[in-house]
Amino acid sequence: MLVTGDEYRESLRDGRQVWINGEKVNDVPTHRAFKPIVDVRARIYDMAHEDKYRSVMSYEIDGTSERNCIGHKLPRTRQDWEDKRQAIDAVMKDIGGVVIRISDETVGELWSLYDGQDVLKEVDPRFSENIVRHIDLVVQNDSFHVSANTDPKGDRSKRPQDQDPDMLLHVIKETDAGIVVRGAKYETAASYSNQAFVKPTIANWGDAKLSDYAVGFICPMNAAGLKHICRNGFAGVKPLKDYPLANKFDEVDTLLVFDNVLVPWENVLFYQHTRAAAFIRATLHRYSAMAFVLRILYMADMLIGAALFNVRQTGLDKQQAVREKLATLACYREGINAHLTAAIATAQKSPGGLLMPNQSLLYTGRVHACTKLPEMMHLTRELCGGQICVTPDSQAFDDPDTKSWLDKFYSVNDNWLAEDRRRLLAFARDLVNSDYAGHKVTFQLFAQSPPFAHLNAVYNNFDFNGPLAFVKKAANLSDRVMQD
Repeated sequence: MLVTGDEYRESLRDGRQVWINGEKVNDVPTHRAFKPIVDVRARIYDMAHEDKYRSVMSYEIDGTSERNCIGHKLPRTRQDWEDKRQAIDAVMKDIGGVVIRISDETVGELWSLYDGQDVLKEVDPRFSENIVRHIDLVVQNDSFHVSANTDPKGDRSKRPQDQDPDMLLHVIKETDAGIVVRGAKYETAASYSNQAFVKPTIANWGDAKLSDYAVGFICPMNAAGLKHICRNGFAGVKPLKDYPLANKFDEVDTLLVFDNVLVPWENVLFYQHTRAAAFIRATLHRYSAMAFVLRILYMADMLIGAALFNVRQTGLDKQQAVREKLATLACYREGINAHLTAAIATAQKSPGGLLMPNQSLLYTGRVHACTKLPEMMHLTRELCGGQICVTPDSQAFDDPDTKSWLDKFYSVNDNWLAEDRRRLLAFARDLVNSDYAGHKVTFQLFAQSPPFAHLNAVYNNFDFNGPLAFVKKAANLSDRVMQD
């Protein structure tokens, strides 16, 4: 029920077809670009087996001695959500960094499907049964589950039918065994995961009730005809000493090419029915937004820690202007924390009987976390100072010809000698200035859909009736105005 790190590594040796930097990858767990993040994911699996973390990372199945992953547990109580937060806290502190894709953030999308079973039953009762079964399978198998959303899309001014139809993933035929699909999807961590929930990213169907583009299914990452074409990785490109985050926590993104991939009927979660697909898109992040926003909380902690260590070395933390900037970072961090805490405290029953975080508070917290992240990163740059972009690399600090000079100019006091100073500057540079840092900002901007969709989710979940009723009474308006 609980996978070990080695079992996870072995599960990736399943014949999947993976390319990176123009190279066919023969063994994902040991390849330079994948090994660091695979090792992180394996570490998370192993944590659940250790005495120190077992009760935090897993829960006992009622009436048995078997345990399952807490991240995959369907949320039915507020304590379930508190337990999930506690598990992620243990993970981030143990690995010493932030990882986004570890499965708990994407399995929540299946829970949204669970809530929509009545809609899906209109199409085919089997689809509803498939959803329940796959939710159980993720829990039982401790699968590393990801989510494939974004298509290449092509010319967005045209319907998919009016250009190369493969620009949006679609069904090309049905067989007794299942449906056959073509197209492509982008997905982070796909090449080192076990399976993906594949679904449409837009609802460009007009008034059509049926569409071959309205399809959602579970796909194993070694499916016949599935090809993984990855972006270039950050790990192993530059020295670990100079880029400690990029070399440990790069979550490689993949273009998944579906070249006539057969999806068995038992893996189809919805198909053709555009109302069902639109419902799924509208509720997709009902649960998963919680995990995504929680990750940004730990990014905020890293920004605060890097900035505060830098200003404390030279006594700048005594200056009021500096304290105001640190307080701004703290307000950002606590704003995220407040939204997450309140969303759990005022959680709501879902249509399927689960407990979902307060939707208005969760989505407004997501807007706060995502939209302010670039500003907070720039504020951290300012507090860390210009040395993060001009400091020589680690080899210069080790070279006998230059070491003495760098020891002299980078030692601040008895507590901050040159090597610690260099390490902090390298960490800060990788956190806010490197290619890896820029990638993280863009990823958070679009990971759960673009900013306009974030605001649309707020609009659809905020209760506008309260402000309207308040103003109606304050302005002494007639009852007719509430009928619009």
